[in-house]
Amino acid sequence: MDIATIIISIAILVFSVVIHEVSHGLAALSQGDQTAKIMGRLTLNPIKHLDVFGSIILPLLCAISHTGIILGWAKPVPVNFNALKSGKKGEALVAIAGPLSNIVLAVVAGLVIRFFAGSLPSPAILALEIVVLTNLVLAVFNLVPIPPLDGSRILSAVLPQKARYIMHVFERYGLLFALLFVFFIWQLIIPVVYIIAYLISGVRLY
Repeated sequence: MDIATIIISIAILVFSVVIHEVSHGLAALSQGDQTAKIMGRLTLNPIKHLDVFGSIILPLLCAISHTGIILGWAKPVPVNFNALKSGKKGEALVAIAGPLSNIVLAVVAGLVIRFFAGSLPSPAILALEIVVLTNLVLAVFNLVPIPPLDGSRILSAVLPQKARYIMHVFERYGLLFALLFVFFIWQLIIPVVYIIAYLISGVRLY
């Protein structure tokens, strides 16, 4: 990636992870938990959501190490899971709200490319392509069942009570497992992301 593309990619990543976290907060609010609202996290102001490592350092590491895509995350929106009126079902709904918001963003941007690419300038198409890929990556990445990713919370919500201790063990080293996944396993998954992006947008993205 050139410098301009890296800057655009990080800006889109920040926007996407903010939408992701706000979606968690709104889902929690719909389930009766007002923690995110009280703490001012139901806002699109990125300053409220940025995480030094996940929003700045990791994206730069991805760009420098040529992983093929820029990954990252924001500060998790605080959720009081004990306040959720639907219990474990509510917990799963809150967890899946973030990845679902990224899927929606990817689909909308992809359909714009599919139907309006001929009338859009090249910079706009490039930005839309980055929106598609970034949000598909965020959705897939966050659905991996490794703490602190959303997939682990979804899995914990559906596992029998006796099996949940496994997730507690993973939580101790969750960040380490997530980094190992990014730098060693992700390359095996990224081709699938490109295929999904093609199916949505109708064009082979960069």
